[in-house]
Parts: sequence; C-alpha cells; structure tokens
Amino acid sequence: MEGEMRALETLGNLSGKTVLVRSDLNVPLKDGVITDDGRVRAAAATIEKLTAENARVIVISHLGRPKGEVDNSLSLKPVAQRLGEIIDAPVSFVADTVGAEAAAAVKELKDGAVLMLENLRFNAQETSKDAAERSQFAARLAELADAFVLDGFGVVHRSQASVTELAKALPSAAGLLVADEVAVLKQLTEDLKRPYTVVLGGSKVSDKLGVIDHLIERVDTLIIGGGMLFTFLAAKGHKVGASLLEEDQIETVRGYLQRATELGVELVLPSDIVVAEKFDADAAYEVVAADAIEESSFGASGIGLDIGPESAKLFAEKIRAAKTVFWNGPMGVFEMENFAAGTRAVAKALTEVSGLAVVGGGDSAAAVRALGFADSDFGHISTGGGASLEFLEGKQLPGLEVLA
Repeated sequence: MEGEMRALETLGNLSGKTVLVRSDLNVPLKDGVITDDGRVRAAAATIEKLTAENARVIVISHLGRPKGEVDNSLSLKPVAQRLGEIIDAPVSFVADTVGAEAAAAVKELKDGAVLMLENLRFNAQETSKDAAERSQFAARLAELADAFVLDGFGVVHRSQASVTELAKALPSAAGLLVADEVAVLKQLTEDLKRPYTVVLGGSKVSDKLGVIDHLIERVDTLIIGGGMLFTFLAAKGHKVGASLLEEDQIETVRGYLQRATELGVELVLPSDIVVAEKFDADAAYEVVAADAIEESSFGASGIGLDIGPESAKLFAEKIRAAKTVFWNGPMGVFEMENFAAGTRAVAKALTEVSGLAVVGGGDSAAAVRALGFADSDFGHISTGGGASLEFLEGKQLPGLEVLA
C-alpha cells in the first residue's frame, strides 16, 4: 500500500507563488452543459485553500478522450465557469495549455486569482506511452509555475504527463481531495470495522476481476448485481437469455464461487430479475426468478436489466447490517426509470449504514446523483472509480507513488 504522501504544507509559504493544480474535472457534458458537477465541487476545496493563502492558481485537467486533437465539444470553458460559481470568484480561462497564449495569461495572473487552461488531452504528449514525450509536455507546463499540487484522484492510477512527470518537474504535494480519498480508502484496507460488505455491479465481470480476487479473502459478504451477475448465474448452470454474458469468464467465476464457499464468505446473488423484451426504456418487462430467466414470456430473447424487488430488499438488509460497506457499479440500467429500482434500493441502504459507507466513484456516483441523493447522504463518494478499485486491489498507483 502507498506510503505517506507529501501534504500541502510541505510546499511552504505559497503567497505570491504560482501553483499548478491538477484536478480531475472530467465531467459529463450534454450540449455544452454539465450534467453532474460532483467532481468540480470536490475540486473546489484545494483551490480555495490556495487562493486564501494568496497563491496564483492555475487549474489543469482533462475532459473526455479527444486523442490529442482539439475538439471544441470537449473544451473546459463551461467547467471554468461552473468552478467560478462554486468558489464564488472569477475563474479566467484560456484556450491553450503550453503555448504563448497560456504563458501570457499566466503572466497576467494576480495573487489569489485562478486561471484554468484548456483540456490537457488536446496535446497528444499528455497521454503518450513514451515517457520522454510525456516529460517534454510536463517540462513545458512546469515553466508556468513554482509548485505543483496533484488533486485529481480520478487520474492517480495513470502514468500521464500532468500526473507523474509534472510531479517530478516541480516541488509537489497532494491536494486536500487526494489526501481525503486515500485516508478513506485506507479505512477499507487497514483496521476496518466488521462486518465488511462489498457490493459490486456494473456491466462486466472482467472489469472487476482484480478487485474480486483481492477482496474475496478480506470481506465478510460480497454482493453481486448489475450486468456482471449473469456470468455468475451462468457459472451456476442457469440460462440467462439475451442478458449480458461474458462466456470467457464463466470458469473464473466458478472459481470465485468455490473460493467464497471455502473461505466462509457470503456471496449473495439476486433471487429475482427484472427481464425486459428488449434494451429500451419503454420495453415490456416482468419479474422472474433468477434461475428461470428464459421462462419469462420473452423466452430466450429476454434480457435482464435490473435485480428484482426481492433481491433489492435482501441486498438492502445485508448492507444495513454491515459496519463497513464499499459499493462500485449500479445494479441495473438506472438511466431507465423502469430498471432503476435495484440501484435506488442499494443507494438508500448505504445512507442507512451505521458505520463507513463508501460509494466507489464512476457510474455509482453518477447513479446516486441522478436518482436524487445528495453527496452528504453518504459517508464518502469517491471521485475516482478506476482509481478506487485499483487502490482496493492493492496496486501501487503511480500518481501516489510519485508524491511519497
């Protein structure tokens, strides 16, 4: 596990200094409008702390996957505007990263002011597989500032110019958000309170292999929902109709079922499934037993899109009984109201846990907000789905290693 990271305080007096802050502002946009500003709100604390200390703050981030090309639909301009609203202070924006326009904007920056640069990934060197190319881009970014603060937890598992190379090019430290995320996740790996329940959903088992492998020996209860549950049902010999199935993972999943039994881990699968005629918000649907999916009126063409009401009730009971809970991945297609009940039930149960309840970022964070829950309803909502999973897998995360 990661060692102690350099805290903000190690950078000393930052008054009048220019500080590059690598945030994770990779927010969902629809027609240029932010549909979930959770990551922007999470980034605000570090920026406000630095401006209160009279530092000149340059915020950098990526947005989407523009593949090294300028894509105006992925501009950070609306994010700069939203950040300004959240911190109640102007955030200037420049459509440049390391060019003359960016350098000029930085030169004009006053003490305590905030500037946001354009999407880092408009430059192919940001995500280059060649460390030398990443270092070149990082060196040009480093010319703009006196210090670097890594505060984008959602990217700490990536070796990218603005994460790893930039931390080596300037005096660097972890921001408040990264420090907070690591502190919470350490509670899930060190000195945790039992019973410890992990709830995994989402579409693919293959995305969760590492975390299942690592946690199956550490948890008391493992609850499986989402599209990945059908591979578990198939591993038990059940037919799953047209539901999402990873046939190449069936043997691996059989191994997990056997290990859970041997270790005395309670592995909970749904007892009933919401099966639809097709993948459509208005599709006809019915609830059937999990071992009888093809016995629905849709036969072998039926597709499972959510856990059923009995399963939702059972999952909620198991979650509420735990002292520590980690949840990653929705239980069904929560974007469609008819198939959101399972995810809603799990989210509500997490708000009722008496101990630590962590929503593991990604689609789970998007789901709880889309379903009307507030961030404050939960013990912690991670801003990094992939990063939180890799942390729990016990992997060394490059962005945290470089700050040790």
